[in-house]
Amino acid sequence: MSMRIGVVTFPGSLDDGDAARAARIAGADVVRLWHGDPDLHGVDAVVLPGGFSYGDALRCGAIARFAPVMETIVDAARGGLPVLGICNGFQILCEAHLLPGALTRNQHLHFRNRDQFLRVESTDTAWTNNFTGGQEILIPVKNGEGCFVADERTLDQLEAEGRVVARYIRGNPNGSQRDIAAITNEAGNVVGIMPHPEHAVEQLTGPSLDGLGFFTSVLRALAGSTAGAQAGGHQ
Repeated sequence: MSMRIGVVTFPGSLDDGDAARAARIAGADVVRLWHGDPDLHGVDAVVLPGGFSYGDALRCGAIARFAPVMETIVDAARGGLPVLGICNGFQILCEAHLLPGALTRNQHLHFRNRDQFLRVESTDTAWTNNFTGGQEILIPVKNGEGCFVADERTLDQLEAEGRVVARYIRGNPNGSQRDIAAITNEAGNVVGIMPHPEHAVEQLTGPSLDGLGFFTSVLRALAGSTAGAQAGGHQ
């Protein structure tokens, strides 16, 4: 039975089609979710894609967090639903308080678009279990407000709890504190990442196939939880 990954479209989403394609290539059935519809239609995981939701008015992701679909996603995420926020999706997760910190204007004040090396720091999340700890991957980054910031206590807590999922290496494209490119919540089911794994899933269009690991990871996590539930039911 194929797992169903929902991809949300907000007004101004740009990468929803790319995220849907990446999920399909990984082997998932894709369900397109609309920002105004609170029904998640029985999906097993959700991707919040990149783009400029609501034109980045107010703050990036600040309006999108109030979309009807987000109320359902927040509740489901707190109940264990795997959620991946990419770029603008990461900003939305922070605005919705599913993840700590905030994404602010790049320190150099320029939009940055390039292929970026990352080091995977945590493989204990629903979205990174197919990687190995310390693995270096290459995926595109494209943002103007991708600088991750948080107070020192929060940063220390993220480090101590192993919740820094990936760091920029060989250069920091936006000035993010402690070179943080991706973080997770305490449970490991919610991940926010500023670079774009969905743009590194095909040889023809990406700098690598490294981004595919995020999508195959969640399918592996879902398969494991399904198998565990079935085993529990047979005891």
